[in-house]
Amino acid sequence: MDRNKSFDGNRPILYLIATPIGNLKEMSPRALEIISEMDIIAAEDTRNAFSLLANYGIKKELFSLREHNEMEASQHLLEKIKSGKKVAYMSDAGYPGISDPGYILVKEMIKNDINVSTISGSCAFINALVASGLDTKHFFFYGFLPAKENEAKEEILSLKDKKETLIFYEAPHRINKTLNLLRDGLGNRNICLARELTKLNEEYIRGELDELIKIDEATIKGEIVLIVEGNKEENAIDDDKIATRIAYFVKLGLSQKDAINVVSEEFNVNKNYIKKLVF
Repeated sequence: MDRNKSFDGNRPILYLIATPIGNLKEMSPRALEIISEMDIIAAEDTRNAFSLLANYGIKKELFSLREHNEMEASQHLLEKIKSGKKVAYMSDAGYPGISDPGYILVKEMIKNDINVSTISGSCAFINALVASGLDTKHFFFYGFLPAKENEAKEEILSLKDKKETLIFYEAPHRINKTLNLLRDGLGNRNICLARELTKLNEEYIRGELDELIKIDEATIKGEIVLIVEGNKEENAIDDDKIATRIAYFVKLGLSQKDAINVVSEEFNVNKNYIKKLVF
């Protein structure tokens, strides 16, 4: 167990800074204060970071940490922090690590006794969820579905029986395809499409999937958050029951593979969903 206070002064620290998702006024005074104190600002895209900081008259040494170089970049930043440099990381919009790079960086810092602290800010899926009109008590954030259609279908089927509100990110050029995949995989459900959050053209489109699949894709611009109603059917699958049945058949002598096949047929549940549940 590793227990420590972020600001005890004895350990170096990496700051994760949430950035505006649209409206630049969302940048908090504390975020600007921390940035001003840093020696190096690591960013998903240094061009975007330069523009953002220039808006506030801030000039800093910038370093690129993106999806394809995250491990190497994390090691570089680790050495900089160990040498006494003050470092912060920010993604292009919203929180680092939320459908953006950041996870590997944080993991490496913690492994090397570097404290990590987050500077709060905007988060697209939270903004969309609380204004969607759908259940906010329990929710499941998925992010972007796989680009390959067959993989996306499998993922959607694995989410079909979840009672929690489902949250996806999507790009405008794929929105019609994704809405149709959701309709085919989940059935007709209530949905809220939120786009251009905090910007001048912010829009919420609320209705059922049967309605939204007919929407003109040309009218949907900007980054998109999809908030989809969870499974409200009374016979929604209970994960505990599935796990219990798997254990029962394995105890009877079936292999785990055969047990999964039997339970898949019994509950009419996708095999991949069961595999993720029991492995």
